[in-house]
Amino acid sequence: MSAVEVNFDGLVGPTHNYGGLARGNLASAANAGGPSNPREAALQGLAKMRRLMQLGLTQAVLPPHERPHVPSLRKMGFGGSDADVLRMAHSASPLLLSNASSASAMWTANAATVTPSADASDGRVHLTPANLSSHLHRSIEAQTTTRVLKAIFADEKRFAVHEPVPFAVFGDEGAANHCRFAKIHGARGIELFVHGRSALVKETGAFPARQAVEASHIVATTHTLGWGSFMLAQQSRKAIDAGAFHNDVVAVSNENVFLCHEDAFENRAVLLEQLVARCEALGFRLHVLEAKADEISLDEAVKSYLFNSQIVTLPHSGSGGGGMALILPHEVEETPRAKAYVDRVLASNGPIREAHYLDLRQSMRNGGGPACLRLRVVLTDDELSALGAGAILDEAKIAALEDIVRRNYRDRLIVADLADPSLLDESRKALDEIGQVLKLGPVHDFQRD
Repeated sequence: MSAVEVNFDGLVGPTHNYGGLARGNLASAANAGGPSNPREAALQGLAKMRRLMQLGLTQAVLPPHERPHVPSLRKMGFGGSDADVLRMAHSASPLLLSNASSASAMWTANAATVTPSADASDGRVHLTPANLSSHLHRSIEAQTTTRVLKAIFADEKRFAVHEPVPFAVFGDEGAANHCRFAKIHGARGIELFVHGRSALVKETGAFPARQAVEASHIVATTHTLGWGSFMLAQQSRKAIDAGAFHNDVVAVSNENVFLCHEDAFENRAVLLEQLVARCEALGFRLHVLEAKADEISLDEAVKSYLFNSQIVTLPHSGSGGGGMALILPHEVEETPRAKAYVDRVLASNGPIREAHYLDLRQSMRNGGGPACLRLRVVLTDDELSALGAGAILDEAKIAALEDIVRRNYRDRLIVADLADPSLLDESRKALDEIGQVLKLGPVHDFQRD
């Protein structure tokens, strides 16, 4: 069946800052407390979206979330006006206010896990918003994400937007721990759910593993995937302790291509053998492009975010006349062995024919590369035409969003600024205007009061 993969990128929010909140995220920890530039961050993200559109791809956007999230602070006992809430929360605990102010919803690879209709036994596209229970600042995203996805994927005949995985102990981090393999986007495929731990077993290691195998199984079965349609795999403890807090820091897939690091998975040889066999049973050959540890160390992979690239299928009308392209951060280009590996992939005459290096430094300093910034959704023509709201981008919408960012976003922000009531007002004004461009309706709490 004819289908396209739509990248739903997250628009960076006005409170983009370097709070250093994510344990195990080395870039976030290294830049904690430094000044950020929300305006530049959002414009860099929009420039990436425009570049993919120029390559002939269908591009969409998800809005920022309301931050600081006053409703969460009120649940913690802070009262009075919104300005009073911010002042008291900051006085009680600047770290608590920082958690309620994070712009981490920009990394929409963690927004949800998505199953295309070709894989689901009920023939619908399934989306499960991630509960993100491993960290406070991310756990408050699920409610707004669910509202946004229900506004966009409103046709229940074609789409099923589920509630997040229940029970906080079953941590679910969304598509950042999910890969899909198929001959083409519209064909039936194999979905790989990657976990780092069982919620029922005591964890050991330098950093926490965020994804629970129980959550992966719940999502797979909720999405009506039969046993032949998905596999479970465990991310290696070595990768997690090296700073690969999500699987998409050490592995990325697209159609029949799997780009991964040798140390990405436990029992890698068995996993790859089974995965290749499953793909062969569906009638296609899986191209495994595995970087050996002596080619690229885990430290180099995490520093450069080589495997947090996007692999996209270029339309025949695009710049390469078909084939695939890598969308990479400049940090890969600046890491000699990572750049050499990309060059070898391009020279191998395989499916990947192009590499595009983009400036995403504002996001990268918080540990989010190209793949973190997008949620992949495979849609048939019929499903694409049935989308609600106006999330699919064109040049006019990107220009309108850039104008909103330039008028409403600050060009410098430090953690202490989060207590400024005017920042909340600026953020809400920007969100109202973004919602009007995308025709989302009242998805934020302040719009529903």
